[in-house]
Amino acid sequence: MADSRVSKQEFIDRIAEEAKISKKDAGVVLNATISVIEKAMKKNESIVIPGFGSFKVQKVKARKGRNVQTGEEIKIPAKNRVKFTAGAKLKEVVNKKKK
Repeated sequence: MADSRVSKQEFIDRIAEEAKISKKDAGVVLNATISVIEKAMKKNESIVIPGFGSFKVQKVKARKGRNVQTGEEIKIPAKNRVKFTAGAKLKEVVNKKKK
């Protein structure tokens, strides 16, 4: 299956159509949603949307790595990353076979 992408504008268009609102309002809602998620992640809060999934900050410990070009050992610093876990309903939708 080919990897197809939906641009932000196409996503806004689809939200507007689904919610029967203007594209401008859909853009405001999408940008606000992204902002709320970013602020929650910055505060190390989790966001759970039942059926859809959850976003949380995951701490990654510092570790040793290797420069593949030189073979030299390097230190990879600790960092945080955002982890998304799909909810049951989303998993079901994704794994449903097409008829």
